[in-house]
Amino acid sequence: MNNVIDHDRLFKELIATFFVEFIQLFFPEIINYLELNQITFLDKEVFTDVTEGEKYESDLVAQVQFRGQSSFFLIHLEAQSSSQPEFNRRMFTYFARLHQKFALPVYPIVIFSYDRPQKEAIRQYKIEFPDLKVLEFNYQVVQLNRLNWRDFINQANPVAAALMAKMKIDARDRAKVKAQCLRLLVTLRLDAARMQLISGFVDTYLNLNSSEEIEFQQEISTFIQPEQEGVMQITTSWMRLGLEQGLEQGLEQGLEQGLEQGLARERNLIIRLIKRKLGAIDVALESRIMTLNIDALERVGEALLDFSTVEDLTNWLNALDA
Repeated sequence: MNNVIDHDRLFKELIATFFVEFIQLFFPEIINYLELNQITFLDKEVFTDVTEGEKYESDLVAQVQFRGQSSFFLIHLEAQSSSQPEFNRRMFTYFARLHQKFALPVYPIVIFSYDRPQKEAIRQYKIEFPDLKVLEFNYQVVQLNRLNWRDFINQANPVAAALMAKMKIDARDRAKVKAQCLRLLVTLRLDAARMQLISGFVDTYLNLNSSEEIEFQQEISTFIQPEQEGVMQITTSWMRLGLEQGLEQGLEQGLEQGLEQGLARERNLIIRLIKRKLGAIDVALESRIMTLNIDALERVGEALLDFSTVEDLTNWLNALDA
């Protein structure tokens, strides 16, 4: 199975879907002169770098209208997942060719999503001589690894809910950040497709290990009830997706084997969460949980937040069997 993350696709899809929200979050001053109902995404532009012999595609180019005017400008946004030398020169090349082709002002933006380096990224390209400044080209930069996720947890913005997952995060805070991303997402009350886009983005970049999953569940338990329920709905949908992926993998490994592997992973996760929440359980109770199907596993995962004792769990299982 190919686990390589297509960073470019994820960021393009996120920003194209929530373009205005991205601008509102990071460049609110643009909103003051942008006609919000006059935004058209242009076909991607292909540029050839004659010095390196490579072709590059622009990530996102939108033609937008000045508010209250009949004139237009372009917003060019590049999503960059790695630190590359001479990137500032490439940004100028994009700018120059877009300006030449469309004869419109171009507002250039870069969003850097790499983890390293954390030093401040270059945001201009200059050509100058001792007696003459020929060029000073500037562009806006959103460098995620220099932004503190805590500054965004109360921003009622879907882009904040997604991009917190790629901001500056201490290793010990990964589970907390994932929970906070989803809490914010639940409060936005988006349609199902947009919820799935953001929750999938968060799950991709904050893929937790077993101990972090337990911390994640503990963090969720501190939320108010409607937020708990909303986040649990998202996480149970991930469980179902994981099972479907196990089934897909099972087409290669044997359907029954793939199904059992997917179920085993979810059963083991639920047992770890129960032990973390309620303490040790006896072998008979653990064996009982290991026989639950995927629907019952999802339901016990949701109900676990309400359990205080092992007896609560036993009573719930008894009611399930009744």
